[in-house]
Amino acid sequence: MRIALDAMGGDYAPGPIVQGAVEAVRSMNGSTEVILVGDRAKIESALGECGADGRGLEIFHCSQTVGMDESPVEALRRKRDNSISRCWELMATARADALVSAGSTGAVVAAGLFQKRFLRGVRRPGIAVVLPTANGPCVMLDVGANMAAKPEHLFQYGVMGSLYAKHILKIENPAVALLNVGTEEQKGNELAKETHTLFDDSHLKDRFIGNIEGRDIYKGNAHVIVCDGFVGNVVLKVCEGLVELVLNTSAEELLGRLPKDHHDTARRAFEALMQRYDYSEYGGAPLLGIDGICIICHGASGAPAIRNAIKVAGTFAQHQINELIVNELDSRA
Repeated sequence: MRIALDAMGGDYAPGPIVQGAVEAVRSMNGSTEVILVGDRAKIESALGECGADGRGLEIFHCSQTVGMDESPVEALRRKRDNSISRCWELMATARADALVSAGSTGAVVAAGLFQKRFLRGVRRPGIAVVLPTANGPCVMLDVGANMAAKPEHLFQYGVMGSLYAKHILKIENPAVALLNVGTEEQKGNELAKETHTLFDDSHLKDRFIGNIEGRDIYKGNAHVIVCDGFVGNVVLKVCEGLVELVLNTSAEELLGRLPKDHHDTARRAFEALMQRYDYSEYGGAPLLGIDGICIICHGASGAPAIRNAIKVAGTFAQHQINELIVNELDSRA
């Protein structure tokens, strides 16, 4: 498998991005090759710093980068030789089977929309993120690809999310829920009400548990949580910030009250807890519904997150998720 990696994407690129690629190639025993897309000189310097011998790695030079603070669409049009677009082009021309980027999420999605590489039957792609809950992981989508969703888009997110939960998260009969402002069926705006009706009248009706509120996400009763990209992105960022605040504050309070000879034990416990909720452990978020494999990573991703994202791309391909999505939508058309 060949993966195009946006070596210039992310807050700390290219160092940890390249390091993650090197670690992934070493750990996957020759089953994966990584194309490092970006400024050749900077990539070669980063390779030298991590002692890579170049095996399983290739450099595809491009001269431009889309910044996190730039308008995605304007930057893509103005900077034709940017690393994100080149990754998509490598996948579109079959020189890569997947792409991984920790760059601007808006630019990654926009570049994919420019390519119009949707799977057959898919109306709009959505970003799926795995969240830890009291009953194991769940998948929530969309968290930022589609800010102007329609009911049929949200319904398809339920279909795609269910397949992802079943085959990647190993949940045999995933329960699907619609994120809303209340649990009653008639709560919410027209988008929520119409989407609810679509699920009620679909093949997913036996696994559709209706509306859930934001406070229900971490209870784990739903394995697939559906929402539009605006709501999903806000929820995701709030969850990230809240988890960090609660854990850090709890650690400060506990360490301030425990005898010093108990501090090492307490720190190890909190480190383990932080790891459980660390986004890097889940290896990035797939953009479901596109013809190919696109894994979007957190902008602050370090080497472990990139390494895991490359592995997630391989798992996605191994389980043929795209083929399953097409077949499911075709059978319900």
